Amino acid sequence: MNTFKTFLLSLMLSFALMGSALAAGKVDINSATAAQIADAMNGVGMAKAEAIVAHRTEHGPFKSIDQLAEVKGIGLKTVEKNREVIEVGPQKPASKS
Repeated sequence: MNTFKTFLLSLMLSFALMGSALAAGKVDINSATAAQIADAMNGVGMAKAEAIVAHRTEHGPFKSIDQLAEVKGIGLKTVEKNREVIEVGPQKPASKS
């Protein structure tokens, strides 16, 4: 009976870990909303997420993940601990007008 309980507990833990991995996903800092950034990044609440969006709006799209450290309130430590969940999507080409 103990073997069955151990197996069942292991199975439940596996499903829980798999579910959190699937839910996590990556966040594209060039297209995500502040809410999406705050949800995806560890240590980044709405105020910092809004600062990321404001920086992107003012300075254009991020060219690299490391550029995120230029945002006020976001340091290299925050970038490093979130590197696995951040991605930099394609930058929109300049319009021809």
